[in-house]
Amino acid sequence: ADIARVFGLIMLPLFLYTTIFAVHFIVLNRSGPGDGFFSSAFQSRLIGNNLHNASMPEYLAYGSVITVKNLRIAGGYLHSHWHLYPEGVGAHQQQVTAYLHKDYNLWLVKRPDNSDDLTGPPELVRHGDIIRLEHKETTRNLHSHFHEAPLTKKHLQVTGYGINGSGDVNDLWQVEVCGGKKGDPVKVLRSKVHFLHRSTGCVLCSSGKTLPKWGWEQVEVTCSPYVKETPNTQWNIEDHINPKLPNISLSVLKPTFQEILWESHIVMIRGNSGLKPKDNEMNSKPWHWPINYQGLRFSGVNETEYRVYLLGNPVIWWLNLLSLALFVLMLTVASLAKQRGVKMEGMRKVHCHTLMEGGGMLLLGWLLHYLPFYVMGRILYYHHYFPAVLFSSMLTGITLDIFLQNLHLLLSSSISHHLMRGGQFIFLLGFIYSFYLFHPLSYGMRGPLAQDPASSMAGLRWMESWEF
Repeated sequence: ADIARVFGLIMLPLFLYTTIFAVHFIVLNRSGPGDGFFSSAFQSRLIGNNLHNASMPEYLAYGSVITVKNLRIAGGYLHSHWHLYPEGVGAHQQQVTAYLHKDYNLWLVKRPDNSDDLTGPPELVRHGDIIRLEHKETTRNLHSHFHEAPLTKKHLQVTGYGINGSGDVNDLWQVEVCGGKKGDPVKVLRSKVHFLHRSTGCVLCSSGKTLPKWGWEQVEVTCSPYVKETPNTQWNIEDHINPKLPNISLSVLKPTFQEILWESHIVMIRGNSGLKPKDNEMNSKPWHWPINYQGLRFSGVNETEYRVYLLGNPVIWWLNLLSLALFVLMLTVASLAKQRGVKMEGMRKVHCHTLMEGGGMLLLGWLLHYLPFYVMGRILYYHHYFPAVLFSSMLTGITLDIFLQNLHLLLSSSISHHLMRGGQFIFLLGFIYSFYLFHPLSYGMRGPLAQDPASSMAGLRWMESWEF
């Protein structure tokens, strides 16, 4: 029996879950705007991505044009743009961020003294070398100094500095291959690299924190005084352009199923935790959900627009609340009767067991799927309550069924039997009719808004907070 439970409740669901993801990876195998959320290895399996079946020079060299990707999952590409840090946020210099999309991410690898010989043979960049990184679009150098980072305390600010590639000593970075030794070449895509700032001794870092609107809600890049090797301070060279070097195939990069399954889940978790409300977007709160206080507008505002509004069926939502109170009352009565040794036989004993065991499990399921949202810091939406409402609705079914079947404890048998059948019919009819009344919200509607008597939803805006 225990083996059957392990198989049925753990192994089979796990198998189905991973199988669905396997199908997902097979079907969704093309490049898209979100590629930058994933590692270079993950991207190499996406048709249309520049890393798919690609070839490029194997070793980094001076004069190469590169993209630099942080190894923290969803850490982003090293990025800059023409916008400056605002007054009062470190030095008023050009912003450097980590950006999840491939835009303004190209950097030119230069010698520390700017004495780049474009005509001679290529010279490889090796572990321990000192370089400058010039942003191709803006010609500013990657730079740091003793100004505090915008968000992360004790970290230093990273900026774009200089004109046409000329700057100062604060533009110098020492390349360190993680696990390497002096003289080792930097392998494109495969080497994990530290960029150590020569003047301050800190290392280039993607903090994972989202900048405010002045930073276009991109990821903060800092110079960390903590030189310990972590994914936040490790980078790899992804795109690599240098016509002087021979190319190699990148097919060796393709990850295993287990690796892409794990990475996709980490990206989903971090993507969810990083969500922020859009302008004018109503932020839902957990206490709104059980009372159906407010829905979620999917589309349309005016009567000329096609409007879809996500709202729970109020008949079911509010019946769930009443049934929850009734369940607690019935459970209390059943528990007291059991403690006092009241003799229960036949269906009454079965009902008591169902109420305590089945109802208790459903109540626990509702609480576990609902209460954690009260301590979450991320943005919340109305649909987050839907898993919990399934447990609440099942609990309502058990509670009302047992209540109706035990009416004979309060009334005569003939009356209670008719009330039970009548109650079941009324509930069923009420659910069907309430669906009919409110279905335009889900199926979409045009025309006058609910406050207009000519509206298809006239008289159905039972709460002022409903926006349809």
